[in-house]
Amino acid sequence: MSGQPMPCSPQEIGALFLFEKLTPEQLGRLCGEGRVERFEPGPVYTEGEPATCFYVMLEGTVVLYRRVGGDDVEVTRTSQRGVYAGSMQAYLGDRVRQVYNNSMRVTEPTRFFVLPADTFADIMQEWFPMAVHLLEGLFFGSKSTQRAIGQRERLLALGSLSAGLTHELNNPAAAAVRATATLRERVGKMRHKLAIIAQGSYSPEVMAKLIDIQERTAERVAKAPALSPLEASDREDALSDWLDDQGIPDGWRIAPTFVQAGLDVDWLDQVAAAVDEEILPSAIGWLNYTVETELLMDEINDSTTRISHLVDAAKQYSQLDRAPFQNADVHELLDSTLLMLSGKIGKRIKVVKEYDRALPRIPAYPAELNQVWTNLIDNAVSAINSAGGEGTLTVRTAPDHDRLLVEFRDTGVGIPAEDRGRIFDPFFTTKPVGEGTGLGLDISWRIVVNKHHGSIQVESEPGDTRFQVLLPLTSAEEEPS
Repeated sequence: MSGQPMPCSPQEIGALFLFEKLTPEQLGRLCGEGRVERFEPGPVYTEGEPATCFYVMLEGTVVLYRRVGGDDVEVTRTSQRGVYAGSMQAYLGDRVRQVYNNSMRVTEPTRFFVLPADTFADIMQEWFPMAVHLLEGLFFGSKSTQRAIGQRERLLALGSLSAGLTHELNNPAAAAVRATATLRERVGKMRHKLAIIAQGSYSPEVMAKLIDIQERTAERVAKAPALSPLEASDREDALSDWLDDQGIPDGWRIAPTFVQAGLDVDWLDQVAAAVDEEILPSAIGWLNYTVETELLMDEINDSTTRISHLVDAAKQYSQLDRAPFQNADVHELLDSTLLMLSGKIGKRIKVVKEYDRALPRIPAYPAELNQVWTNLIDNAVSAINSAGGEGTLTVRTAPDHDRLLVEFRDTGVGIPAEDRGRIFDPFFTTKPVGEGTGLGLDISWRIVVNKHHGSIQVESEPGDTRFQVLLPLTSAEEEPS
């Protein structure tokens, strides 16, 4: 947008801090190749448009803002003479995308010294060649460092997740291996016991009763009720006494297994009534092996199901078999991330989920949102650990007008007021040396704001820190091809 042309005074622009060291000849060239324009209240340029001009304010009030989701977020507002904006990287040429990084408007009649981007680039290269080289090095070096440390940040997160996943997988895998070895032993003893019973003079009717009792016992194992420790102890005592009364050896060893399987004295009375007294010990022993094999198979099933669940969570977290852009359920993403980080969260931190399951799926890049959840959960865990290691992490979802809110609330040490305005800056970290790169929140901000057109904000005081991610419910544009 063009303003009203006005005369350019070398003396006026030479009084600005940006140009105060220039010679009269240089100031004259600026006025000759640039111009002064007066803008009425309203927009000057818009974020994303080609950056054609470099603006230096002579008088007035300027506001810079960025589009975040559906809102315009004010970045700065100032009336300081000499502030500048616009095509500030023209000297880098086509090595960077030359567009306005924010929008600018004025709130009162405002005058700018305006320099075309091409002229600004030529003057910088001609007058300040060494400075241009230094600025190029700073710009591209910073970008390179940010990419390198960003990769390290992701590798560190991957390493932490891999360690946690390995730990989580190791427990059920080891349990399955132990249960399989024990099951092999029990099945061998069961075959031996069956051979002993088969060698006895048992009628087909008695054998049929034993097999029927065995089948019904196995069914009972699958429906065993959950008992309190006191109830289980009382039932073990009763079963031990019953087994002792029947002359069954090692009753105290068998009773806990029967209790775990949901058997009680009434059930054993039915067994005793179905078989002769002389074969009761063998029948009880056979049933004990039956119960143990059923319990071991349940343990193997639980362990392998747990492994399968962890693998599914890893696939969900990494989104390896999914399209990069899709309609996603944030609750699935949150659950997979929490499961992947469960080893790091530990048992001393209580995780509370306050999900609004009525929320719709949203257009998103799921793998990248999982990266955001990982960073925010990791920070919450660190904050709680800094506060003593015990606390609560609350993950909440809720509607927020035309957006979806995902909130991470922790009871950690909080973020000091002087740091809150800097936490999303690259390389800024409040963690001890060696524990943070300062890119986790910067990466999260770029994923949420730049990639998803959402917003991310923080509210914090000791014992109550809330990171709030707001994501659009609908996509403003189709997935890029």
